[in-house]
Amino acid sequence: MASVHESLYFNPMMTNGVVHANVFGIKDWVTPYKISVLALLYEMTASKITLPERRRLNKLILPLQQGPDLSLGQFLKTVEECCPQTAYAVKLRLHEMADGELKDMEYFFSTLPTPFTAFDSEAYKTSVVGLFMRHMLLAYNKLSFSQVYKLYKSLRHYYHCHYSKPTDGQVDVPALVADDLDMDLTSMEDTVGDRIDKEELDTPLHESELQNDDIPSRSPLSQKQAEYFLARQAYLLKNDENKSLKPAALQDELNNMLKFNPDFAEAHYLNYLNSMRVQDIFLSTHSLLHYFDRLILSGNEGKSNGDEGYGRSLRYAALNLASLHCRFGHYQQADLALQEAIRIAQESNDHVCLQHCLSWLYTLEQMKGSDSTVLTEDSVKMAAHFCLPYLASLGIQSLVQQGATQGKTAHKLMDALKDTDILHWKHSLSELIEISLAQTTSIWRMYGKSTMALQQALLLLNMSSLEPVNFGVQQNNTEAFAVALCHLAELHAEQGLYGAVSEILQHLKEQFPPHTQHAKLWMLCELKIQFERHMNEGKYHLAEPQVTAIAALNKTEGLYRKAQVLKALNRTTEAYGILQRLQVHCEKTKCTEMVIRVMLSTAELHWESSGFSAALPFLLQALSLARQHHLQALASETILHLTFTQLMLGVPEQALSVLHEAIEPILAHGAVMDKGRAMLLTARCQMAVAGLKPNGQGQAVLLLAVETLDESAAYFSLLSCKERLRDVHYLQAQVHRSLGQTSQCNKSAMLFRLLDQELQTPVPPVSMRL
Repeated sequence: MASVHESLYFNPMMTNGVVHANVFGIKDWVTPYKISVLALLYEMTASKITLPERRRLNKLILPLQQGPDLSLGQFLKTVEECCPQTAYAVKLRLHEMADGELKDMEYFFSTLPTPFTAFDSEAYKTSVVGLFMRHMLLAYNKLSFSQVYKLYKSLRHYYHCHYSKPTDGQVDVPALVADDLDMDLTSMEDTVGDRIDKEELDTPLHESELQNDDIPSRSPLSQKQAEYFLARQAYLLKNDENKSLKPAALQDELNNMLKFNPDFAEAHYLNYLNSMRVQDIFLSTHSLLHYFDRLILSGNEGKSNGDEGYGRSLRYAALNLASLHCRFGHYQQADLALQEAIRIAQESNDHVCLQHCLSWLYTLEQMKGSDSTVLTEDSVKMAAHFCLPYLASLGIQSLVQQGATQGKTAHKLMDALKDTDILHWKHSLSELIEISLAQTTSIWRMYGKSTMALQQALLLLNMSSLEPVNFGVQQNNTEAFAVALCHLAELHAEQGLYGAVSEILQHLKEQFPPHTQHAKLWMLCELKIQFERHMNEGKYHLAEPQVTAIAALNKTEGLYRKAQVLKALNRTTEAYGILQRLQVHCEKTKCTEMVIRVMLSTAELHWESSGFSAALPFLLQALSLARQHHLQALASETILHLTFTQLMLGVPEQALSVLHEAIEPILAHGAVMDKGRAMLLTARCQMAVAGLKPNGQGQAVLLLAVETLDESAAYFSLLSCKERLRDVHYLQAQVHRSLGQTSQCNKSAMLFRLLDQELQTPVPPVSMRL
């Protein structure tokens, strides 16, 4: 099921989807790239451009102004895609300055439209273009002559790097970086030490490095560039991680940013989010603590909230630390951090923080395997009292999740989810709507209603997000989407549609790369599908390696599938020992579904030793549990086992009447394999009943058995289940011989013989397996 607490992680950089960042002490300065942007703005105001081209360029202005510096090749390519004529004019303008003299650059700045006088142009003082031009003009006018000369040399290097590679041994001209002294009109000439520092920090990258998007710029970002970079990366990490920088590239960029300003608090927080992507416990803890340390030292919280701001940072720091340890499974450390957050919140009388703490408290108890129903109910009541619909809905969803595993009736769970959905749509809680749909999908799958599960999964995948769409992406990399897609893959695999399964899994791999938090979901899903496919096809040597991989992701599932492989290889004693240990463990953890599956497998082991009477107590107990928890799929599976046991005990008529109870839900919602097994078992019961009836009535029943066997063969053919097809052809030959149909009998016998030669495995007794 989807985790209902993915969104409880406190994100201080986000408010209503907007990332707030402040680069303390970094100012705007003039760079060759920004001169290129100025040239573009000048050509846009001076030349005539068609309306579609102007619209495209207007959309381009803000990213160019706020984004990091680009190489000239990247810049011209971006502009050329919008307006080739303007790109050529910008290239000519830069060529005049780079191949001319210093006075040409001076003349360019003098001809720029002044924001205070250009009333009728885009460069007016209140416009985005006007503010940018004003900042650049002010920064340029504050430069000393030596700094202007260095800027000119940097511009020449920036231009010529695009058209010719520097020769070996050529020394790169240092780019201009204006620190606080450079921006001051009264500053004197640089000292030797300052000049060396600037040259170390400001050496431009080689052209090949500049053209690589994954290699960040080594020059310090201005305030606006840093804000834009952090806003973009934080939004992409939250909504579409694949479009953000790779973890290593983002780490390099943040290290470069923190090198110039170690007290940049928000960069530490983005570093924390980036470390969480690769499950780096040390760096994520280190960055999280540094974020709150810098936040308190900067005084931002104190300025905005008075002295209360410091306490707020401390208690949310403890709460984030608790959530971090929860994610990595460090329950003791998480409990200590949570108690600290509760203590500070109680001292400050912060009810909102206390509610977040209570939500994490019952989440922590669930992770430990304890019953947290009372804590969850208290959390829902308090959240409703303090008008916190988000936390109240999270609590209700958690109660639904617990109720589904504890056997609560379906209509009560669905009513609770319906009430929360009304709350979600009322308050536009998009994330909780997605979690609710994913939970409903999981519940229907658990109940064995594959059609309803498919409907809910498709509803989630086709739903338009209520979140504001920034940077051209929507939120579609949450756990809810991963859960829905995994259910969709499993549902297609059950119907034998492995081509569609491959496409879904490929999309999951692209959307959730292996290093991401939710990648384990599709990894386990893919392994389970491959395992079931190999087992259905009788390729046990290929299924056996999958067991180790499944156990690495889920120990319980790994043990269960190991027992299945051992049972298929006739290693009965080992399989029985594993199943006994697994049943004890699952009963302790209250994993009812797995307990029922273990009981069914234990009954199958008793069949192999002809202990059909000994299998009955396991099957009856499994049927009772399945009906108590409303698990229709497992109940139908158990009835199939009971029918087979009754058939082997010599009561085929009673077996056939019991089978009619399960056949309808299996044909409506079951997997293709289950449908084939059900029809095969029906045919065997009909054959056994025909033997007990007079000739006339027996012939009619055998004719029904022929049709049933044909249907069973069609189901097994979809899955390439050759061992089962061999059994079907064997029974078909028997039925046709009893009916005196020699030609059909010979055809079925030939098909049986061909499959037997192809499989080259001993034919197991048909009477010993379902």
